[in-house]
Amino acid sequence: MTPTRLRRPRGAAAGTLLTVLLALALVGLGAWLLWRRAPAPGAGAGTSAAAPAAPAGVKPPEGKVPQPIEPVTGSPPLAAAASYLVRDGVVEVDLSEYAGYGGLIVANGGLAPNPDSFFARTYGFQVKLTVGEGETWSQLNNGRFAATATTADALAVQGRAFQAVVPVQIGWSRGADMLVVDSGVATVNQLAGKVVAASQFNEAEFFLRFLAREAGLKVRVLRDLDGRPEPGEVGLVFYEDANAGCDAYQHELAGGRRRLVGCMGWSPRTDEVVEAAQGKAKVLVSNKNLLVVADVLALNRGFAEQHPKLVKGLVHGLLEGNRRLRDDPKANLAVVARAFKWTEADTSEELGRVHLANLPENRAFFAGTIDSAGSFGGIYQSAVLAYGDVIKNPADGARFLDLGPLEALAKEGLFADQRIAIAPIKTGGGASLEGDPLLKKDIRFFFEPNSSRLDEQEPKNAEYLDAVKQFLQVSPGSVVVLRGHVDDAKVADFRQQGGEQLVQAMALKAMELSRQRAVGVRDALVKRHPRLDAKRLETVGRGWEEPVGKDGTQNRRVEVQWFTLE
Repeated sequence: MTPTRLRRPRGAAAGTLLTVLLALALVGLGAWLLWRRAPAPGAGAGTSAAAPAAPAGVKPPEGKVPQPIEPVTGSPPLAAAASYLVRDGVVEVDLSEYAGYGGLIVANGGLAPNPDSFFARTYGFQVKLTVGEGETWSQLNNGRFAATATTADALAVQGRAFQAVVPVQIGWSRGADMLVVDSGVATVNQLAGKVVAASQFNEAEFFLRFLAREAGLKVRVLRDLDGRPEPGEVGLVFYEDANAGCDAYQHELAGGRRRLVGCMGWSPRTDEVVEAAQGKAKVLVSNKNLLVVADVLALNRGFAEQHPKLVKGLVHGLLEGNRRLRDDPKANLAVVARAFKWTEADTSEELGRVHLANLPENRAFFAGTIDSAGSFGGIYQSAVLAYGDVIKNPADGARFLDLGPLEALAKEGLFADQRIAIAPIKTGGGASLEGDPLLKKDIRFFFEPNSSRLDEQEPKNAEYLDAVKQFLQVSPGSVVVLRGHVDDAKVADFRQQGGEQLVQAMALKAMELSRQRAVGVRDALVKRHPRLDAKRLETVGRGWEEPVGKDGTQNRRVEVQWFTLE
C-alpha cells in the first residue's frame, strides 16, 4: 500500500489558513519548551540546574605538558671512539621498535642469540639483537655495540667524529614519518613564520628541514614557545623525543593556544594526534611516496676493520631476512611480532609502511643510479644542505661506505633473481593538480635574450634543473608543474602609449612568452635527464598576472610546484 502524502494545492485559501495555524502552534510549543528549560529566577552560573553541555573539544593526551629541551648547538656529542670486542662468538646489534628491521629478526629467528639462525649456520657466529628507543650513535662509537640501525641523513650530522661504517641499506620508510599541522595549513610554504614541534638530530628533523629548504624557507631553532621565527622562516622547538613533541602539540590544540602549528613525528603517535584533534589537525605529508628517509646498518669501524667475514655475514643475513619477509610475509610475521610484542595484524600493517631493500636496490642506492627514490649520496648531500650551519665542516659521505660485502654477494651470484621494485604507492588516481601543491618554489632560470631558450652557458641553470629532477626522483608518482612568469615593468608604458587595447595585446604576448619559457625548462630538463618521464612535467604560462613584487628581475621566473600522491 502506498502511503498517502498530503500536498497543499497552490493558491488554496483554506490550505494557507491551516498552514498559518500550524506554524503558530509550533512556535507556541517551542516557546513553552524553552520556558520549561530556563533556569529558575535567581539561579546563577554554577548551579547544576541549567548548565549547558560544553561543546566537544580536543582531548589532551595523558600526562603532564611536555616542556621544550635546550637545543644542542652544532653536531651531537659522541663518546670517544673505541673498537667493539666480540665476546663468545656473539655480535650485539641495537635496533629500535620498527618493522623495517624485521629482516634482521627473521634471519636471527628472534632477538636472542640463536645457534640455528642464518648467521650461525652460514657464518658461524650468533647475533644478539636489543630493542631500545634512544639514539645509540654514541654507544656505537664507543664500542658498546657492533652495529646499530640508523638513517642515512644522520651520518651527515654526526660528521667525522663518528667512527662508523655502512655496508648495507636496510630499506626505505614509507609512511611512518609524518608532518601533522593545523587543518588550515595547505602547503609547506604556509609554515613560514610559524613553529613546529620536533626532536633533534633524527629523521624527523631532517624530513622537516628538507621540506623547508625545498620550499625556500629557512629554519630557526627556538629555545621555547615564546620565541618567534621571522616571516621567511620555520621555527623548530625540540622535545625529548618525537612523541613528546606531538604530545605538546596536542596539548596546544586542546588548550586553544596557537604557539605550535604542528609536530613532526611518526606513526602511530601522529595518527593519534590527528584522531584526537577532531578535524583541527591533519597529516600534511608523510614519507609514503617521498623517499628521503632510508635506513642503513651502521657498524663500529674498529669491529668492521677487524672482522670482514662477520660484516659480510651481517649483510648477507640482513638481505636474506628481507627476502623472506618480502617474498612470504605471512610465514615470517610471527617472529617479528613476538620480538616487538605486537599482534600479527599490527605487524602486517607496520610492514606496509616500509620497503625492505634487496641486493640490486642496495647497489643502485649506493651507486646513485636508482631512479625512483633517494640515493645514499643524494640523501646525504640533502642533509648537509638542510642542516646548513649546524654542520660546521661537512665530511664526504663516501668515508662511511664499505660496499665490499655487497659486491662480493653479487659476484657470487646470490639473489640473482631479484629486481629493483620500489614504486609509487597509489591510493587514488595519481597526483591531483586541482588542489594545493605540497610546496612551491620560485627559480630564476637564465634565458637567452628575448628568447625562451635556456642559456646553456649559465651554470646555475644546470643546478636548477638537477634540483627539479631531484624533486621527481625522491617522490615516485609525483608531478611538477612549471609555471612561467614575465615581469610587468612595462605595463604602465604600454597603457600610456596605446591605452587598454595595447595592454591587452601585450598581455597575450606575455602569456605566450611565459608559456614558452616553462616549456623551455621542461625540454632542457628532459634533454639533461633522458630517463625522466616527461608526462610528470606540466607547463603553464601566467604572463605578468602573478608578480611576486615590484622588482621586475624577481618577477621573471619559473615557479616550480610539487604535487605528490599524498
